[in-house]
Amino acid sequence: MKKNRAFLKWAGGKYPLVEEIKRYLPEGNCLIEPFVGAGSVFLNTDYENYILADINSDLINLYNIVKLRTDDFVRDSRVLFASEFNQSECFYAMREEFNSSSDAYRRAILFLYLNRHCYNGLCRYNLSGEFNVPFGRYKKPYFPEDELYWFAEKASKATFVCEHYQDTLTKALAGSVVYCDPPYAPLSATANFTAYHTNNFSVTDQKNLARLATQLSVENQIPVLISNHDTELTRDWYFQASSLYVVKARRTISRNILGRSKVNELLALYS
Repeated sequence: MKKNRAFLKWAGGKYPLVEEIKRYLPEGNCLIEPFVGAGSVFLNTDYENYILADINSDLINLYNIVKLRTDDFVRDSRVLFASEFNQSECFYAMREEFNSSSDAYRRAILFLYLNRHCYNGLCRYNLSGEFNVPFGRYKKPYFPEDELYWFAEKASKATFVCEHYQDTLTKALAGSVVYCDPPYAPLSATANFTAYHTNNFSVTDQKNLARLATQLSVENQIPVLISNHDTELTRDWYFQASSLYVVKARRTISRNILGRSKVNELLALYS
C-alpha cells in the first residue's frame, strides 16, 4: 500500500515510522491524536473517525481551512510558490505579514508558504508568539498540491481542535484509540532542542502524559500508544506500559548531515 506524505514539512514527522506505528496501533472506531503535527499517522491509517488536536493554533486553523475551502486554498497558496517569492527579502516580508495578520484565511496561506520556504521546515515562535524561523534558501520549494487534496479528502472523517493534550485525553470515549507523539525527550543534555511551539513541553508534562495513558488504559479500557526517544528517562516514564517496542528512526534535524544517523525510538503501548 502506498504511503501518503503530509503536505507540511515537520520536525519529528512520523512518515518514516508509519509502518512500525501502524503495526502496534490497536483497532478501534476513532483515533485520537493530541499532538497531530503534520498528521502522517492520520494520513496512513483507516479509522472511521479522527479527533486531531494540537496546541498550535496556526496549525489547526490551517487544517480546518484546507478541509473546508480546499479549492480556494490550493489556488491562492500556489501563487506564493512562483520563483519571485523564493527570495530572502520577500520571505521576510511575508513572515512579517504573517506575524501581524489576524485574518485566519491569509494566515493559513502564509503558514504553508513559510513552512515550505523556511529553514528545515521548522515551526518555531519567539516569546512574543512570532514565527521566527529564517529563510531556507531552497532552489525550488515544492508545492504540495496532491498532498493537500489527499489531506482534504481524509479530513472529512476528522475533527481538528486546538487544545492542551490533557483536555483531549480526558474527553476520550470508549472505543477510541490514542496515539501520542509528544515533543521528544532530549537524547543528551546538549541536545535539548527547545519547543517547536511557545509552550515548552517539560519533564513534568512527559510524566503527566504517561500517568494519563496509564489511567486511560486501566480505568477506561482505552489503549494508548506513545512514541519517544529510547532513553533511560523515557523507559523510567513508561515503566507502567504493558509493552515497550524499540524501532530505528533516522533523525532529520541535525546541523551536521553526518549527525542524521539512525537512533532508537521507543513505542510504549498501554492496553
